[in-house]
Amino acid sequence: MSSRRALITGITGQDGLYLSELLLSKGYQVHGLIRGQNNPKRVLVEEISPEIVLHEGDLTDFASIARALKASDPDEVYNLGAVSFVAHSFRSALHTSNVTGQGALNVLEAIRLHDPDNRIRFYQASSSEMFGKVQETPQTETTRFYPRSPYGAAKAFAHHVTVNYREAYGMHASAGILFNHESPRRGPEFVTRKITQAVARISLGLQDEVRLGNLDAARDWGHAQDFVEAMWMMLQQDNPGDYIIATGHLTSVRRFAELAFDAVGIDDWESRVILDPAYTRPSDVQTLLGNPERAQEILGWKAQTTLDDLVLEMVLHDLKNP
Repeated sequence: MSSRRALITGITGQDGLYLSELLLSKGYQVHGLIRGQNNPKRVLVEEISPEIVLHEGDLTDFASIARALKASDPDEVYNLGAVSFVAHSFRSALHTSNVTGQGALNVLEAIRLHDPDNRIRFYQASSSEMFGKVQETPQTETTRFYPRSPYGAAKAFAHHVTVNYREAYGMHASAGILFNHESPRRGPEFVTRKITQAVARISLGLQDEVRLGNLDAARDWGHAQDFVEAMWMMLQQDNPGDYIIATGHLTSVRRFAELAFDAVGIDDWESRVILDPAYTRPSDVQTLLGNPERAQEILGWKAQTTLDDLVLEMVLHDLKNP
């Protein structure tokens, strides 16, 4: 069993929770950066394992990152922390850029100063939202970025600065360009979880309808549990690099909703969906589809969960927790 140590920022998010479980299963000592002494999400981490060591800090506070690095002295750092809800980034652009963009730079600089011998391996959670107004389909590691939101722009900065620190300082710094990945742990503000929660409640007679925005928007949806394994695989390679992590399959929001309603046996689902312009973005991303060939060839990684199984898992969870 491994005796390695890992530090995870954003440990209370769906990816952080699944990654913690994966690393614990591999014998890691897991540390997490968590905001605030009374953070209500602390219990989510404690439910996974009381052995996880939490360090109070914030990606916008360089000193707290430095303290967490000194206390944990990790072999691997996974920077998953971000203001990750795209719609919110339009309402809070400066905060998004500070946390999601500048925060990544803070972590990289803190690692550089803490570890001049480049022992630590670093993972940056990049995003398909960096492609935005896509320049080619499917998107690969060399597709030009054209972000369409403050979130996408902040992620692009974080991605580029990760590449810069890798090349300028010889750090083992890798970036996973993750396409949409969901799970029962997804926040209710995201459209997939909003749909599965609403479908469960409609099925149970607790609500009548669900309000959605652009049903024709299409995404490459996978399971977060599959995707965090790719994160770990990147840091086990001799050489750092960037990888598209995706399923290679495209599905519209409309089809996702149809699958969710099918899971509870509701056929006239379109009568339960209200199109509401309040849920459209100032500049939307219509289609995102990733080409995961490089991850398959180099990492040996491939998405394992089908979309049908993912949707069913989310709906069944929400039926039990309406």
